[in-house]
Amino acid sequence: MSKRPDLRYERRLWKLGIDAVAGVDEAGVGPMAGPVVAAAVVFAPETFISGVHDSKQLTHEQREELFIPIRARAIAIGVGIAEVNEIDRLNIYWATMSASRRALSALSLTPGHVLVDGRLIPSLELPQTKIVGGDRRSFCIAAASIIAKVTRDRMMVDLDGQYPGYGFAQHKGYCTNEHMQLLIKLGPSPIHRRSFQPVAATAQRPLFDS
Repeated sequence: MSKRPDLRYERRLWKLGIDAVAGVDEAGVGPMAGPVVAAAVVFAPETFISGVHDSKQLTHEQREELFIPIRARAIAIGVGIAEVNEIDRLNIYWATMSASRRALSALSLTPGHVLVDGRLIPSLELPQTKIVGGDRRSFCIAAASIIAKVTRDRMMVDLDGQYPGYGFAQHKGYCTNEHMQLLIKLGPSPIHRRSFQPVAATAQRPLFDS
């Protein structure tokens, strides 16, 4: 088992008198269908929930189970979404940054500092620190990764009902062999990211061989 996140980064800020520390992470950067979802989570100082980890290190069942105490014990949670049309218009990086800013704006309080996984959020008018591999090192970032992942997975299950036949409820839009075969067979749906190469190649495929 890999080392689990702890409170070392949060405690450095709490000791400086910054009580409201927000962790930010996102889910859905890599898929070729569906939105990207970011979450921001703030806990009271010294709050800790055993089992919280980078969402990618947890099973679906573990994420769903941990989602409940995170929601119950956080003092603020914000979720931001960038839909497919925005991803295609801006590119996935800028759409993800927009979703992250929306997640912070959706908080019911203004954090004194933001801990973000991997890279700084441009144009953010809040103090922030990037932590490479933050979802495996910082408790509040790991909690945000779970909120973002569970929220997005549930959205993809709902989208599977709107666009049946693609298996969105199973693969959640990721580029699995099954998803690629269904994309080739059915063509892109309205929630496929046409700026992503596999979708673009399929969208440009002629309907009939000459």
